[in-house]
Amino acid sequence: MKAVVLGSGGWGTALALVLCDNGHDVTLWSHNPAKAESICKTRENPLLKGVSLPENLKIVSDLDCLEGAELVVCASPSFAVRETGLKAAPHLKPETVLVTVSKGIERDTNLRMSQILQETTKYQCKVVALSGPSHAEEVGLRLPTGCVSACPDRTAARFVQDAFMNDCFRIYTSYDIIGVELAAALKNVIALSCGICSGLGFQDNTKALLMTRAMAEITRLGEQLGGTRRTFGGLAGMGDLIVTCTSMHSRNNRAGILIGQGKSASEAMEEVGAVVEGYYAAESVHQLAEREGIEMPISQCAYEILYQGKQPKDVVSELMTRAKKDELLETTWL
Repeated sequence: MKAVVLGSGGWGTALALVLCDNGHDVTLWSHNPAKAESICKTRENPLLKGVSLPENLKIVSDLDCLEGAELVVCASPSFAVRETGLKAAPHLKPETVLVTVSKGIERDTNLRMSQILQETTKYQCKVVALSGPSHAEEVGLRLPTGCVSACPDRTAARFVQDAFMNDCFRIYTSYDIIGVELAAALKNVIALSCGICSGLGFQDNTKALLMTRAMAEITRLGEQLGGTRRTFGGLAGMGDLIVTCTSMHSRNNRAGILIGQGKSASEAMEEVGAVVEGYYAAESVHQLAEREGIEMPISQCAYEILYQGKQPKDVVSELMTRAKKDELLETTWL
């Protein structure tokens, strides 16, 4: 099968390797011609150090590579998905299956990534979301990983499952694309918050408290927006939340640590040196929670730290002294 991965970051490159391992005809596209040339020459992506790229993986910067593609993976950062979709659209055929692997919500519109791809391609292609606890660094090393292929069209979800699944990369299917995409985006805000806890010097008890209560509020919003509650306890929900909150592979976690140590959000993102999706998602979550009337105290505090200059230590006191609650009777849970 001819497959194209749009986006030569670490995640796009790791997924291109999975597809190559499965015997597909794979092209990795970069919007930057110099980067494409460098990766092609060295057969290594600096974002996946030590991982050799196979000779049969084509690396280009020309979108003509999309002609005749049966599977197209959009691995651009969330803020670039709309631009990528618009550029790709003229080269796609109606039977092409699009896979979104970007974890975010579009600023201002609050659209999910699959909705953006549907809009930009004029709804001519089926769109599937692939998500789960999957650091690119570990997928590139062929360490056992599990993800979810989500689409209301079960045939499309299974098509993506078949394309990616192998003995290192296990794929489950789901009809709940809304829940899978929301879980992927919302957990980035929590990972950033968890990093702030670490930066403040808090340890395991605090982080377990934050992650558990955050999952309750993520589920509240996700269900209100049309997601299925069970999704948030699965790989795309709790699984991805755990891995993103606890690993130094996570840019959100690393940025949060720097903020907890006293750096501003802009300073932290500059030091991390790559896209910190949780920063952008925090604003969208704030807007969605207000629009839907959903109580999200942890996400709200993250927004206030990132966008209103509130001090992290003050936020901790606010969260710990909130009104008493009954965990089963007064909060939404799984």
